[in-house]
Amino acid sequence: MQDRISIKAPAKINLFLKILKKEKNNFHSIRSGITFLNLYDELKIKISNRNNISYEGIFEPKKKKFDNDILEKVFNNIKFIDSKTKIDVKIKKNIPLQAGLGSASTDAASLILGLQKLGLIKEIDNKILFSIGADVPCCFYKKNCIISGFGEKIDFNYKIQKYFFVLIKPKISFSTKEMYKKISKLKNFNSNYNNILPEFNFLDKNYTSNDFELVAKDESKQIEYLLNFLSNLQGSIIARMTGSGSCCYALFDNQSLAQKAFETSKNKFKNMWINLSENNSILV
Repeated sequence: MQDRISIKAPAKINLFLKILKKEKNNFHSIRSGITFLNLYDELKIKISNRNNISYEGIFEPKKKKFDNDILEKVFNNIKFIDSKTKIDVKIKKNIPLQAGLGSASTDAASLILGLQKLGLIKEIDNKILFSIGADVPCCFYKKNCIISGFGEKIDFNYKIQKYFFVLIKPKISFSTKEMYKKISKLKNFNSNYNNILPEFNFLDKNYTSNDFELVAKDESKQIEYLLNFLSNLQGSIIARMTGSGSCCYALFDNQSLAQKAFETSKNKFKNMWINLSENNSILV
């Protein structure tokens, strides 16, 4: 029996994100188009004599562990076939935190996928995945999709071509919880966005964007500056913030122009995290 596995946890990008309304349970219903990048956290999972989570890499936690670590939530919510099973997990953190790239969610989803591949847990449904985190279901499948509801409804009939992404993460970070608290004060919700079809052109700036940019620009002039900078790069098709931020990106369909934009960005913002990635390259 296989007792260990290595698995890649890819970053997600929100191509658009519309907040439809605040529900009676105080959660917000959304609709968002998602693709995944060849920017990965790397997990090494093995059967052990005790449960252990450890981190390394440029985005490892300063105190060796995260407060309210989502991976501990996985251990608390997933039932092993053999209740005596213990797991050691080592994660190389390459994805920045509180950036809108799904850094924690993709780790949790990939841990669950790894446990499933090792035959240690039974098949998992979206309800269990969602109980761990709103982005965990889509990160589990790692496929282009439209998510709706609170993130638990997933439509995989979403065709996205290959693009190249120049990502810039400023020093400022945003808490998703706090961003949702503030969005109600700045936006009138429109449930008509729930009718966006899978084949809808997400490049339409007037109809599909990221509603969280309203809050982010209000919180930091740096976000607006970055979005303007990214939109003016040669070959940039759109510039948006992903998720609840604060990572901003420019999207390209030409690799050489994306590479040139990446070099320009690195030269200009020497104290920021900058990355060049592409989608549709996932190896599950």
